[in-house]
Amino acid sequence: MSGPPVFAVIGAGSWGTALAILLARNGARVRLWGHLPDEVHKLAQEGQNSTFLPCIQFPEKLTPTADLAAALRGADEVLIAVPSHAFASVLKTVAPLLADTAGVCWATKGLEPVSGRLLHEVAEEILGPGRPMAVISGPSFAKEVAAGLPTAVTVASASTDFAERIAGYLHSDCFRAYTSNDVIGLEIGSAAKNVMAIGAGISDGLAFGANARAALITRGLNEIMRLGLALGGKMETFIGLGGMGDLVLTCTDDQSRNRRMGLALARGLTIEQARQEIGQEVEGIMATREIYHRACALGVEMPITEQIERVLYEGLDPRTAVQALLDRDPRPEAG
Repeated sequence: MSGPPVFAVIGAGSWGTALAILLARNGARVRLWGHLPDEVHKLAQEGQNSTFLPCIQFPEKLTPTADLAAALRGADEVLIAVPSHAFASVLKTVAPLLADTAGVCWATKGLEPVSGRLLHEVAEEILGPGRPMAVISGPSFAKEVAAGLPTAVTVASASTDFAERIAGYLHSDCFRAYTSNDVIGLEIGSAAKNVMAIGAGISDGLAFGANARAALITRGLNEIMRLGLALGGKMETFIGLGGMGDLVLTCTDDQSRNRRMGLALARGLTIEQARQEIGQEVEGIMATREIYHRACALGVEMPITEQIERVLYEGLDPRTAVQALLDRDPRPEAG
């Protein structure tokens, strides 16, 4: 590759924009694609994403565009940052426009709706064999990344060379990117932590205190590990940035949309009312059902996930859900 890499970042929400800003600051030429022409025109006119990341100016090398073909033309690498429910449809549209040598990575967190498939399974089906692919995840709020605050994430790929390449593009004096070959573990951690964040928001919203929050995070991590290991993930991933790190972040800080969803449910709001109040995608809602169904199919016990699923999809009162967890029989902690 001669000259700076060309990145097409697909998805102009807060996370896609933050990563586009980071890559452009690091010297890449970045085309940031959004699907709403009026919104993209606003990005270009203002030189910032005032909706999600106000007052953070775009670097000169970042160009917003609503033309997908133009965004992908000659791109060395493609980064997908769209909600999980749109992942497959976007990838199908992107696939025929990719350069033969372009790698594809994604920062989408969640599972495919209905099927419950991990996103790398979806990507492999659509893109076929031979295409370098990677997932990016870790404790990283978009606003802090865009503001240049210290952040660390993991890039996982079956190809060590590709993971190192993408990590190299992301790495800076304020952004540290580690590499891994555990795609499954990183994807499970990134999806399941959103479920636990809803639970943490419910607990805090009901004023159950710091003890309850700490217990939920710890036992939630135990659930995530049980499912992840059953699917082929690695233990070190779940106690790393994409597991414990991301879980602690989303369960404890109100920048987390999923935590805010739990807080809203504890106040008695409906899911739709809470969605309108938050104003952005809340991945944990769909992830809860898909993760719970996947766990049931594997015979993996996930009691916290089960109760959150009942709150979201059966209308169970949050207090009743918490009491159901407290009423479970005593057992060894390692169980």
